[in-house]
Amino acid sequence: MLQLLENKEVVFLSDFCKALNGVSESTVRRDLKTLEQEGQIILLRGGGACLKQGSYEMPVNSKGIKNVSEKEQIARYAAGLVKDGESIYLDSGSTLYRMLPHLKGKDINVITTNALIFTDMQDLKMKCFIIGGEINFSTGSIVGAMTIRELSGMYFDKAFLGANGVSERAGISTHTMSEAEKKRVVKENSTETYVLADSSKIGKNAMCKIFELGEVPVICDKESEILVNSGNYIVAK
Repeated sequence: MLQLLENKEVVFLSDFCKALNGVSESTVRRDLKTLEQEGQIILLRGGGACLKQGSYEMPVNSKGIKNVSEKEQIARYAAGLVKDGESIYLDSGSTLYRMLPHLKGKDINVITTNALIFTDMQDLKMKCFIIGGEINFSTGSIVGAMTIRELSGMYFDKAFLGANGVSERAGISTHTMSEAEKKRVVKENSTETYVLADSSKIGKNAMCKIFELGEVPVICDKESEILVNSGNYIVAK
């Protein structure tokens, strides 16, 4: 149900029932009420519901099947910026995860807070260091005080970060303070920093600002007015 709301501004009761293969209205109403009580959605008059801004981050498995070609385009371009001998930081996120195959054969050090990355490290020339901390099992991201302490003592030639929103109102944003703090520490310790965001993130606001719009270059799959106004972006080709 949350995934339906992620893709559409307002979803009505009949839409839920149809999309959920005939689940009864009473069941849908009950589940919507639960989601409202959890603070994830807002119920509207007329039987509609909308996602509460900044309340929900889609699980990484669901993200991985959205906008696949756009994410692949961005990941391939970003990996092309990496040179042999460099130490790079890879953030959590489905687009960042897609960089791995394009880094194969490069003699580099990879430092990451992506808990999913180790499953695809076989046959890669790079050395990989996974930072410690608390694992968010939904997103595969490692966060927390331990994570910040370890990252504070590490320095990177290039850092590649994820984001949940890029807008003129909220800048470059994410859903939690812990993610925002982690990304800011990484930027401070990196010679070059890039944010990878496919076009579905443009114009979206998440709860926590990471950077001001234009503060770091955003690598995206296509140009938009917001990116042009930021004056600091790259269209992956």
